[in-house]
Amino acid sequence: MLVSDKWKDYELIDCSKGQKLERWGKHILIRPDPQAIWDTPFSHPDWKSPSAVYNKINNGSGHWEKSKLPASWQIRYGELCFNVKPMNFKHTGIFPEQACNWDFAMDKIKNAGRPINVLNLFAYTGGATVACAKAGASVCHVDAAKGMVSWAKENAAASGLLDASIRWIVDDCTKFVEREIRRGKSYDAIIMDPPSYGRGPSGEVWKLEENLWSFVSLCLNLLSENPLFVIINSYTTGLSPLILTYISESLFTKKFGGSSESHELSLPVTGSGLYLPCGVSCRWQA
Repeated sequence: MLVSDKWKDYELIDCSKGQKLERWGKHILIRPDPQAIWDTPFSHPDWKSPSAVYNKINNGSGHWEKSKLPASWQIRYGELCFNVKPMNFKHTGIFPEQACNWDFAMDKIKNAGRPINVLNLFAYTGGATVACAKAGASVCHVDAAKGMVSWAKENAAASGLLDASIRWIVDDCTKFVEREIRRGKSYDAIIMDPPSYGRGPSGEVWKLEENLWSFVSLCLNLLSENPLFVIINSYTTGLSPLILTYISESLFTKKFGGSSESHELSLPVTGSGLYLPCGVSCRWQA
């Protein structure tokens, strides 16, 4: 299990009956979480006085009741700074459980003893991009959503990285990887956070279970002769960590040696001392 337990500006206070109680800086949010299937008492007083509550509607969408909440605010994780903005599909722009992967990537980059070039695919609002750039890497940030890339630029600026070596690319990740292969480009590290389901700009359908193997196989061709690491994240419910390990070992370890490990991502729950599962992450390293 990989635990992101070094936060000061974020806290998972409690969770029960499909909901979680969180502190984001000074603000208390209640959001749905399908993993919290237990029915423990809602005893913490913040359940009764949150800054905002996300109310889910039957069709999967929802809305925030946020009378005490600003449109955006900032939180910090060590040297990194992020802009939090509650969105209409319950997200805030940051996945705090990824902090353990930011730590891993920063440590590998700082101790590599050479310049490192990182490709961040399905890069969203740039948590990993900001972490890798802060550690001194050159980063190529790719996401199909223009708004998310703009948000990632804001996070880079907030983290003092306006002049960092970051390429900002708005593109379909598969098409971008194919073009980079044709151009003869290579990267020392790749991070990817592919969605469970999605559509490309031309209507292409992405299903993780059907497309992950072919996509990761494609990315294998972009690694340099001396790669440092690969991180594959998945939020697809029910996907075993062993599946990611099998893919990673069959591709990266077979070609470059090294080793792969996959674990559940988790966040500590202050109220219970237990852990909330938050997806799966596979790390290959040379």
